[in-house]
Formats: sequence, structure tokens, C-alpha cells
Amino acid sequence: MLYVGMTNGLPRRLAEHQGGEIEGFTKKFGIKKLVYYEVFEDVLNAIAREKQLKRWTRAKKNALVEKANPEWADLSGQFLESE
Repeated sequence: MLYVGMTNGLPRRLAEHQGGEIEGFTKKFGIKKLVYYEVFEDVLNAIAREKQLKRWTRAKKNALVEKANPEWADLSGQFLESE
């Protein structure tokens, strides 16, 4: 299962998702790994990109992740403090 979303605070959002604090799609399906992300300076560009990605097929999204992260490694450790 893949989740596409945008935030203005990735470390906070990751902690919320991993802690099960956010009701909805990610909690329902137990999505806790970050396998791909993009950074934008302009929020309107980020929103446009989110909408674009949400329209893509699963195969196209998979190809995007695999190009940047072929192992599908969890990238959230770059943003979260270790316990």
C-alpha cells in the first residue's frame, strides 16, 4: 500500500504516523515506512505535485520509488531521533 501526502513538517508528520496518532488511511493500513519524498520551497508546487502523484498508476509510483530507493529502505530514520 502506498500513501501520497504533503506536509510542512516531515519529522513531526512521520512521528504522528508511526505513533498511530493520525486517524485515516495510514493508521487503517499500518503504513509506517517512508520510502520516497520530495522537498519544495513553494507550497503551491508541493500541492500540485501531490495531486499529480495521486493520479498516477501504482506501477508508475513504484517506478518512481525504485529509481530513487531500489531497496525500498525506510528513510524515516533521517528525520526521527533514535529512541
